[in-house]
Amino acid sequence: MCGIVGLFAKSTEVEGRLGEHLSAMLAQMSDRGPDSAGVAVYREPAPSGACKLTLFSDDPLQDWDALAADLRNAFGGAPEPGVRASHAVFVVDAEAFDAEAWIRSAYPELRVMSAGQTIEIYKETGRPEEFIRQFSLGDFHGTHALGHTRMATESRVTTAGSHPFSTGLDVCLVHNGSLSNHNRLREELRREGIEFQTENDTEVAAGYLAWRLREGASLEQALDGCLDDLDGFYTFLVGTADGFAVLRDPIACKPAVLAETDEWVAMASEWRAIAVLPGAADATAWEPAPGVVYAWERQKV
Repeated sequence: MCGIVGLFAKSTEVEGRLGEHLSAMLAQMSDRGPDSAGVAVYREPAPSGACKLTLFSDDPLQDWDALAADLRNAFGGAPEPGVRASHAVFVVDAEAFDAEAWIRSAYPELRVMSAGQTIEIYKETGRPEEFIRQFSLGDFHGTHALGHTRMATESRVTTAGSHPFSTGLDVCLVHNGSLSNHNRLREELRREGIEFQTENDTEVAAGYLAWRLREGASLEQALDGCLDDLDGFYTFLVGTADGFAVLRDPIACKPAVLAETDEWVAMASEWRAIAVLPGAADATAWEPAPGVVYAWERQKV
């Protein structure tokens, strides 16, 4: 099962209500994925020379202010934690790779959910409706966002194993389907320096994209490579700093629908998740073709 939603704003009005619209879409996918939910929101870029980290702690008493003080001592600046439930976002005066490495060394009990300039990833176990409430998702504004509701089939129900997965700066992926060659591909990618923190097959797909992008491929080229290198059935929704892209495998047995108006582009596993958006009745809607990459980026709007 699992449910996917994505929303790309083409107007400042939609940007200001991005979280509200995403919440309505995600709630529609609750019965497709009652085990956990997660979102990647692109918003409020970090200043030049700084990065944004989203961190997760399974300790309800986590002292985020103490971490902020340690970050100030290590990198300078004045990072203040933006705390939402079990997650916190820090803007750090450092390159993302350096800040992430410091976190992994100094606070190994924390999980880095995402790193980059604009991305923030939040995910948690439990029903999507509770996730929306717990993280005040409706309060978010931003340029675009991805969401996922999970029905676990190939790994345990954990926060770490929930979607989205991010294995590159400002890049994330959500997935509906199953990969059959993820164990072999995981070992190949590890030899290329890609690290994994769960047994989820979707993290392998995210790692594959991160590796291809690191090697100089464009997002479209990296997704085209999935058709040759990933065995299984899948619908992918991939987020980047500039937008998102959709790919279905050549058989395309997992459902997906796209729709576009002058105000937004939306993707979902079912039309009902798009129908809640303003202007949906007048949108141009279609089913994405198998094996074809569909992409929207800010410079193209």
